This record gives sequence, structure tokens and C-alpha cells, in this order.
Amino acid sequence: SYGTAKSGVCLYYALLLLLQLLISLGRRIYGLVVSVLIAGDLSTTMSLAKGFVQLGAGLSVGLAGLAAGFSIGIVGDAGVRETAQQPKLFVCMILILIFAEVLGLNGLIVALIMNTSAGSMTVCPVLYLPLDANVSKSVLRNFTPTTEAQEF
Repeated sequence: SYGTAKSGVCLYYALLLLLQLLISLGRRIYGLVVSVLIAGDLSTTMSLAKGFVQLGAGLSVGLAGLAAGFSIGIVGDAGVRETAQQPKLFVCMILILIFAEVLGLNGLIVALIMNTSAGSMTVCPVLYLPLDANVSKSVLRNFTPTTEAQEF
């Protein structure tokens, strides 16, 4: 009966580790979703603003996933140790892990909003300069706006 009890305890801790693995899988899926959306929107004539917005979307989901990963790792480490000493803390640990995962979900939401707003951006055919810019009049006289996108 001692061996059965020991194997039951080991199974309990294995399930805790499996739960942490499943929670960490979500952040990978968030990054994959955003990268597929950005890659599906690539074109040869893309504005600089659209590129920066898509870069910001990728950074948003990536850095939020990194922060969520650190927090889940810290909570999981301390939570497993404390749950071994006092099993009543299991539910509290799961709740804190869920709150830590919400960081990654917020990054996904921000990235989706940014990628949606980037879809409406087009190549700007006209250069707009502020009125108080120190630009000589000869530069403005020789400027001819084009309707074609410039490739770099």
C-alpha cells in the first residue's frame, strides 16, 4: 500500500506539470496566429506605416508572451512546492496561473487590433509636410507627387 500511495502522489505532481505545459502551449498558438495573419498580408508594395504597425503587433504578442511565461514559471515553481506541503493551495495556484496567462491573451488582443488597423493602410501617393517645416521653397516647387508605390 505504501507503493500505491507513492505512485498516487507522483501522478498528482505529473498532472500539475502537465497543466503547466498545456497553459504554456497557449502562448505559442498566440504567436503562430499573429504570424500567419501578418504573413498573409505581405505584399511587394507595402507602406512603411503598415510595416511598422505589423512589427508592433508581432512585438506585442511576443513580449506579452515572454512576460506571461516568466510569471507562469515563477508561480508554477512556488506553487508546486507549496502545494506539496499544503494541498489546499492547489486551487489558488491554478487561479494565479490563469491570471498570468491573461497577460499573453492581452498581447494577442492588442496584436489582432493592430493587424486589423494595418489592413486599411495603403501606400501614400502624396507627401504631406507640416506648415512650419524648414523646407526651402525650391524643394516644394520641384516636388511632383506620384501615384505609384516606390520600392526600396
